[in-house]
Amino acid sequence: MVQMGLKSHIRRSNGYSTKTSYVNKEENVLNREFKADKLNQKWVTNITHLRYRDGQKAYLIAIKDLYDGSITAYKVRKFNNNGLVMETLNEAIERNSGATSLLHSDRGSQYTSKHYR
Repeated sequence: MVQMGLKSHIRRSNGYSTKTSYVNKEENVLNREFKADKLNQKWVTNITHLRYRDGQKAYLIAIKDLYDGSITAYKVRKFNNNGLVMETLNEAIERNSGATSLLHSDRGSQYTSKHYR
């Protein structure tokens, strides 16, 4: 970030989060074991929002391999919806055909939706 002249702004949480009913709540299989013994064994994913140019928002989703920290797939879009999640997941699967990874996410509405399940 220093080399590129980028600065981060850390802000306090406003308490806002996407509401979900946790209807499709799954067991926490990863259980905070964030190390993998081989490639494509454990993937983690999350969505974050970015602000740019006069308060506009974009959403970044990434799927990270816990073996080496590489990004398996990512997308940046203006809308945070199930399509964003599914496009990214499908890309990760296509790039790693035959992978049988454990995929861990938070319990946001996209990850607990019927479509995702």
